[in-house]
Amino acid sequence: MTKKFEKWAIKNKLPRQDLTKSLTEVIGGTVEANLGGHIFKKRIAKSGQGKRGSFRTIICFKQSDRAVYLHGFSKNDKENISDKELQSLKELAAILLNMNEKELQTAISSGILVEVNNE
Repeated sequence: MTKKFEKWAIKNKLPRQDLTKSLTEVIGGTVEANLGGHIFKKRIAKSGQGKRGSFRTIICFKQSDRAVYLHGFSKNDKENISDKELQSLKELAAILLNMNEKELQTAISSGILVEVNNE
């Protein structure tokens, strides 16, 4: 996940276990919307609630390669992302998905990207 997404997830008390579970669903093909350019919208339920009014996450994902959480928002805050936001996210996804392994590890070790796990 991006550092900005991590801050949003912490602020909204979104457990990493829920992020890991959501990624498993994405890998299995369960997403709410394919927004093109390897960008997908995935809903994650708030603790004690269903997915309907909960969190929306935007993930860049390339099968058998990598997935990166890019953006998150609550359905209560906004209905969807704008066309301008989507274009920016597609540009970011292109950069992230084209990073080689060394660049990826550098981004993780410098804190630009944060690995999702069940800590």
